[in-house]
Parts: sequence; structure tokens; C-alpha cells
Amino acid sequence: MRRPPAPPAPVPPGAPAGTPGGGAAPACAELVRLTWAQPEDLVGHELRQAAEDGRDAGPQLRAWRAAGGGPAPARSGASPAPAGPQLRALATRLLDELAALPVPSAADEPTAWPAIRATWPRAAGPESPEADPRPPGPASCTDRPDSPYHPPRTTRPGPPGSSPAPPAPDAVGPAPADAAPRTRPEPARARWAVSGEAAPGTVPPAPPHTPYSVDPALCARLEAAWLGRAVGCVLGKPVEKLPLPAIRALGRAAGNWPLDDWFTARGVPPELLAAHPWNRRSAATSLAENIDGAPEDDDLDHPLLGLLLLQRHGRGFTTADLARLWLDELPAGRAFTAERIAYRNLLLGLEPPVTATHRNPFREWIGALIRADVHGWTNPGDPAAAAEQAWRDASLSHTAGGVHAALFAAAAIAEAASGRADVHGALRAGLAVVPPRSRLAGAVRFGISTARGEKDFDRVVDRLHARYGGYHWVHALPNTALIVAALTHADGDFTHSVCRAVSGGWDTDSNGATAGSVAGLLAGSADRIPDRWTAPLRNRLATTVAGFDGVGFDTLARLTAQEAARP
Repeated sequence: MRRPPAPPAPVPPGAPAGTPGGGAAPACAELVRLTWAQPEDLVGHELRQAAEDGRDAGPQLRAWRAAGGGPAPARSGASPAPAGPQLRALATRLLDELAALPVPSAADEPTAWPAIRATWPRAAGPESPEADPRPPGPASCTDRPDSPYHPPRTTRPGPPGSSPAPPAPDAVGPAPADAAPRTRPEPARARWAVSGEAAPGTVPPAPPHTPYSVDPALCARLEAAWLGRAVGCVLGKPVEKLPLPAIRALGRAAGNWPLDDWFTARGVPPELLAAHPWNRRSAATSLAENIDGAPEDDDLDHPLLGLLLLQRHGRGFTTADLARLWLDELPAGRAFTAERIAYRNLLLGLEPPVTATHRNPFREWIGALIRADVHGWTNPGDPAAAAEQAWRDASLSHTAGGVHAALFAAAAIAEAASGRADVHGALRAGLAVVPPRSRLAGAVRFGISTARGEKDFDRVVDRLHARYGGYHWVHALPNTALIVAALTHADGDFTHSVCRAVSGGWDTDSNGATAGSVAGLLAGSADRIPDRWTAPLRNRLATTVAGFDGVGFDTLARLTAQEAARP
């Protein structure tokens, strides 16, 4: 359901009109209003986050309202008018006060890797993940010496009697002494050369490292995963930010409900399109009548950056390596929500993990989850190793539920990438790496059980919205619940997986992308994905990540398989 726009904040006596909080905003011809960064908007999101994680923010909420502060924008990334200096100063102070409040859920929702790892059960649990809050422990390649994807590598010793765990830094920062050596950053075009394919108009330079023998079957699964991620993303782009009733109305008007094909404006009454306009940034590139290759999206940029991270630093990358990569390769305007705040914090001179917590009310949103695929793709059959890599990545910008969502996605994708799991086994593997008493684990269990209990997926979605509708539409909890519900209900079918994930609303392109990644892996190869989904993408991805613009999904699969085979 669409939340009503935030009402204008009261103007204190004597303050100029249009400048809530006292004092005139700087005069200029046109406002930039950078999204996901204005203090007067961040404090509203932080107050909401406090209510979700159980902090007592009553004094801060009363102070904010008394000064004329309003709620955060319900859908957009910034309120239309800047606050005056007094209200902005109060917002900044309240953000720091709210961050200092104790979090009652912290014990059940740890962010530190050792604490997360300590929640994993030592023995396998029952078959059904929703039957027991402590699901089966994740499998590790160290328990399967015959794994063709991961040559033996040194692990840190655990407690007596425990199974080996993936290498983990003691804290975010320097890599462990036994981490794989890093390579020098390669030239921007060199990443094409690993597959033997030159970028247009260039002579391929030497590969940055010795190519490793890759499994053709894994390479086929990875191509389907990249394609599936792109299909789900593009499918969800036109309806991103639209409320659920609008998505359903647009699909029904086109004769495309239950959703089974690309969204289209053909046959939709003009008055309905006027009432529920497509996402303005995506309407020109993501409808059935105009798709011509996969357009750029952060849901596709971040897997590229993750691949580049592994090419440059290998499995021993640190959170600081990712931070430097962002500063070098990610345009600031292509970072959103928690990633934008972390980027800003880096520019302020802050170091990880403070980059994830300093005035960052988006730290439990979906951003880390959309960065997790590459860690699953490159650890096929090893959910524990995938989760540990995803933790190092997520820790730059997220905490608690935001991190847990990334671990879940990475582990589920790693299991699906093995070629031996069905969708339900993949979801069990994902749940196994999430602290079992966390809200994220509860959301996963609810999504699975709800999908199993209803034949009509619209009823599943209605139940999810009834339970999680109070969260922001980009928050990790509702979106993860919807992803697992869609995958469970679809039972491995590719079209049903992406369509159900998108038809549930919230962060439609992100949800479609993750569901498509899992469903692509389960399909096994690109030719098992229906042609109506793959043909419009033309094996071409647009991006501003240097050296990758126009790259084919087959090339990306080969590059990813190289990193999966790399020790």
C-alpha cells in the first residue's frame, strides 16, 4: 500500500515560508536535493529503524516533532524542500543520540563474524527449516575433499571439536596472514582478456593471473545465473516504487496477470497509466516494446564490482579493498541508500566498519543482499565460504539484518550453484547461516511457510504485506521474505520464480534479480530459460563500471567461473 506523502513540516514563527526549522535555506536557481543523504530525511528513517529494532527513541521522537520535523519520505529518496539550519542541526544531533541507544535485539542479531558463526548449530537439524528455529548447519567444502571447485586452502583452527571454518579476519580490516596473495589491479580492459575475448577496438593484454581450468557445467549454470539476474531485474524495473495495487492493476489491464511476461503499456487505458506511471528512469528501456539489451541498474553493477574485486584481490580480499574499489570504480551517483552513506563516510575519512554505522539509517536495507550473488557463484557447493565472503563485503555498509540478508543470499546461491540442490535445499542452506533468533531468520521461515500454505500467490503476497507492510519498501526483511516465498511457491520454475518475486511489490527489480539468479542456476543453462526472456536482452549489458559496458553474459560466466576455480 502506498503511504501518504509526508505533510509539510510546520514553520516556526518568524521563519521564512518554505524553510521549516527556522532560517532561510541558501538561495539558488535550482535545488540538487541529493537523495538518501539529507539529515532531515535521515532522522525520520532512523526513528523508524529504532522502532523496528526495539530502541526506546521516545525522547528523540518528541524533540523532532516539537521542532517541526516530519517523517521520512515514504517512497522517494529526499523531501522536496531543504530544512532550515536549525532543524538540520537538530537532525544531526538526534542521529548521533539515536545511534548511542542500546539495541535490545543485538544479542540475537549479531553483526561481528565470530558472533554470527557461533550461532550456527553443530549438528544437522530437522528437514523442515520452519519446524525448528535452529536449522541444519551449512555444508563446507572442507567437509567434501572431492569438491572440484575449491582446491584445499588453509583455514583458521576453531574450537576443539568444531569443524573447520572459512578463513575470517578478526575484525573488518587487514586480511589474515594466510589469505591468498593479492594481485596488482589490472588495466580496465584486461578483465575481458581472461576469457580470450578482446574489448572492441583493443588488443587483449596479458591475463592478470594464470587462467584456471573451469568446469563447463558450472560455466553453463553461471551464464544462466547472470541472465536470470538480468531478466528479473529488467522485469521489475518499470514498476519499482509503485504500490502493490498499482502493479496488479497495470498487469491485469494488459491481460498479464498473474504476471507471466514483460510489462507493457500496450492495451493499458491512458487514465490508468496516468494514475500509476511507470518508473520514470526505466520506462524507456524496460517495457516489452522497448527492451534492447539489459539496461544499467545497481542490481547488475554491484555483481560486476564484486567480480572485479575478486579478480584484483582474490578470496583474501578485505572490506577495505572493497572500499577502495568503490572509490576507484563506482560513480558516487550510482550508489544508493546504505551504499551512498558508506561512500560519503569514506569521503569523510571514516574507516570500516564505522562506514556502516555512522549516520546510516539504511544499514538494514537490501543493498548488501544485491551484492551477494558473486560470492555464491564463486563458491559453488560451499555455503559457509560464500557467507563469509559476503560478510566481508556487507560490513562496509550494513549491520544486523542487512548483513544477515547478504549471508542468506550468498549461501543459498552457493548451494544452488553446486548443481546438486533443488530450490528448497538452497533455501535451507541460506537459512542455516543466519542467526536463528534474528528477525531475518523469522522472515525467511514465514515466507517459506506462507508460500507452502497457499495455492494462490496473490494471497501469499497479501499475507506478507499484512505482516511486513510497516517496513520501508527497500528494507531487507520484507524483501527477503518475498524472495523466498516466490522461490518456494515456484518450486524451481524460472518464469514463475521471477514473475512471483516481482508481482509481490516492494523492491521489485532487486527481488526479481535475486530470484532470477537462483532460478537460473537451477535451470542449469541459458537454453533452458524461455527465449521470450533472454532474446530481448541480446546478450548485452550496459553499465558505467569501466571495461564492462556491452559485455555479454556468456563472457561474464567465463570470468566468474575463472574466479570460482581460483584457489
